[in-house]
Amino acid sequence: MRHYLAGALGAFISVALSSTVLAETLTIATVNNGDMIRMQKLTDDFKAKNPGIDLEWVTLEENVLRQKVTTDIATKGGQYDVLTIGTYEVPIWAKQDWLLPLDNLGANYDVDDLLPAIRSGLTMDGKLYAAPFYGESSMVMYRKDLFDAAGLKMPDAPTWDFIADAARKITNKEKEVYGICLRGKAGWGENMAFLTAMSNSFGARWFDEKWKPQFDQPEWKDTLDFYVKLMKDAGPPGASSNGFNENLALFQTGKCGMWIDATVAASFVSNPKESTVADKVGFALAPDKGLGKRGNWLWAWSLAIPAGSQKAEAAEKFVAWATSKDYTNLVAEKEGWLNAPPGTRSSLYANAEYQKAAPFAKTTIDSINSADPSKPTVKPVPYVGVQFVAIPEFQGIGTAVGQQFSAALAGQLSVDQALQAAQQLATREMTKAGYIK
Repeated sequence: MRHYLAGALGAFISVALSSTVLAETLTIATVNNGDMIRMQKLTDDFKAKNPGIDLEWVTLEENVLRQKVTTDIATKGGQYDVLTIGTYEVPIWAKQDWLLPLDNLGANYDVDDLLPAIRSGLTMDGKLYAAPFYGESSMVMYRKDLFDAAGLKMPDAPTWDFIADAARKITNKEKEVYGICLRGKAGWGENMAFLTAMSNSFGARWFDEKWKPQFDQPEWKDTLDFYVKLMKDAGPPGASSNGFNENLALFQTGKCGMWIDATVAASFVSNPKESTVADKVGFALAPDKGLGKRGNWLWAWSLAIPAGSQKAEAAEKFVAWATSKDYTNLVAEKEGWLNAPPGTRSSLYANAEYQKAAPFAKTTIDSINSADPSKPTVKPVPYVGVQFVAIPEFQGIGTAVGQQFSAALAGQLSVDQALQAAQQLATREMTKAGYIK
């Protein structure tokens, strides 16, 4: 009997120890956007299907996330097993062998269902190096009630002049209603994402064919003058501190007549649980200046596995779960089709239930399909990328330029001073990096 008990106890301890050894904790770095917050609430589904895997979240504001994951992957720090990164980082980091290819997403994953515009930005040498969690372009979100009251009708494809005129007409500062909310917070992926896309439609470009910075050209002055004057006349106070989340909060609480930003925001501003103006929102394509380019971008927040992860197999299971059709169906079941992660799969836009729930679906997919990273500007350029330049140096240069433009919006610099500083710092960095001979 004693031998039996000892044997049973030994077996129990062995199983317990093996369970402890088998259990893996994935550390996931992600951005504090609404879709990612929702994903964290739904991970019981993943844990039920993968009982040997635990999850630890590091949720950060966009600029901080970029800084931390870039530092970690460049120094091979190994803090994270899954990274939330964007269309900018994926090809650059894959080329450096910093990311693992996603070769085992599972038989039911259906890579061919991923939207071509989104998938191509995450692929190198025929291999997918990140899976898109949600994809986006940008568009106009506006208050139909304010437009009706002012006798205005939003075109499906507005011009910048129409937007500026409408913004000034619907502004009522006494009631804290501002005609337009636009990004002002400094950062290459914050204010410069918006301003670069806007500048494309004004005929501007970051660099000419010989990589010479172009901030001393009239197209950039036209862009920045227009933006600063519009925000002074019709924007909210403190706009130079506002990024995506701050403007989302302003719009949802009825403080913005128009907001030009990521198409992914459409479900948040249309959700009556989150938005006080949910039943009053209309959508239109991003504006243009009649030069053949609209001020819309192309982006995907995607999940990738750093080459330094010791838990690659478990990490790929998580990436597959979070970016699958099944996850989309899970969100629809728990939160409604309105809140399904947009902009990644063709099947979503062929889904009649989604089309019915999401009045912004057509504008979103049209905006994504019209953005062309290989020809982002009116004049020829040596780079790819719509609201960014796909070179490693852009992260530092873009944020430094963003700081100058944010200071111009805050009134700390004139537009001319900000452009002159941008030209000098960009020229210095591009010379140092060897682009300018």
